[in-house]
Amino acid sequence: MQINIYYGGRGLIDDPTLFTLKRMMEVFDELNVRVEKYDLFEQKSNIITLPRTLKEADGIILAATVEWHGVGGHMASFLDACWLYGDKEKIAKTYMAPVVMSTTYGEKEAELDLANTWQSLGGQICPGISGYVPEESVLENNKDYQKLIEKSAENIYRCVKQQTQRLPASVMAIKNITYRTKNTTLTQQETEQLSEYASDDKYVAKQKQDISELAQLFKGKMSGKNEAGADQITALFRKVYQPQSGLTVKYKINVKEQAKPLVLRIDAGKLEIAYGEMVYPDVELTMDSEILQAITEGRKTFQGGFMEGSIVSKGNFGSLRQLDTLFPFM
Repeated sequence: MQINIYYGGRGLIDDPTLFTLKRMMEVFDELNVRVEKYDLFEQKSNIITLPRTLKEADGIILAATVEWHGVGGHMASFLDACWLYGDKEKIAKTYMAPVVMSTTYGEKEAELDLANTWQSLGGQICPGISGYVPEESVLENNKDYQKLIEKSAENIYRCVKQQTQRLPASVMAIKNITYRTKNTTLTQQETEQLSEYASDDKYVAKQKQDISELAQLFKGKMSGKNEAGADQITALFRKVYQPQSGLTVKYKINVKEQAKPLVLRIDAGKLEIAYGEMVYPDVELTMDSEILQAITEGRKTFQGGFMEGSIVSKGNFGSLRQLDTLFPFM
């Protein structure tokens, strides 16, 4: 059996989460469990490739330290990568236990957030451990606390080993209703290769340069004077629109060659689309006309354009991801 540990803290010497993980790893070693530990702060340059490491794991531990608010950016980036590039079939079979120590406040909220996030990805949950530990010495000098940590490690081992079943969670029902993702034509191997390219700074810089050169070639194709082209774009959006019951969201798409932005209002599933102004959109996108054309022709997605840097986005990241579900041009 193998357990992977993904540590999202900053690696400070007196981090109580590191002490907790060390004691857990000692217990796992006694139980003949293989353990791989990944320090996300050291992997930040290629964090989007880490979901592939889930393949060999029977269970994982998501470990974080709450220093002021939440679990921190490294863990959030890793979970985003699991959503975008992870093998959902593998995640569905993988058990996760949250380990959260707080030096301030909020360990219970962070533990629940990690559990809900993993369930939203489709994964299985094991009971974890959390606590308020202002400094590492609190754990070092208390044998009872150490026994609790060891007991938690044993419980995680049993949960993963026995494939413990739990009752369905409401978060999964909501996910199935509101966050259906469009099937991709890419294989899992191709998706991993794409994530490798996205983590290569030189490759990304070259792609941005190529996009910039293409922008100069096609500049003016969708100018504000071309009313027929503008009407064609709005017609394409209406044609592919896939309404979601009860959804209310506003998008503003700034096309550099257009005099006015393309605005989309979705109110209780009903779509309104036109060229004009919008106040306080949930998501505001900025792109060149050829990028929008590539999207409407099914050669690119909104999410793909954002990931490669050809689309600049402000606002709610979750609403941005929904764009490709609402308007599946591919």
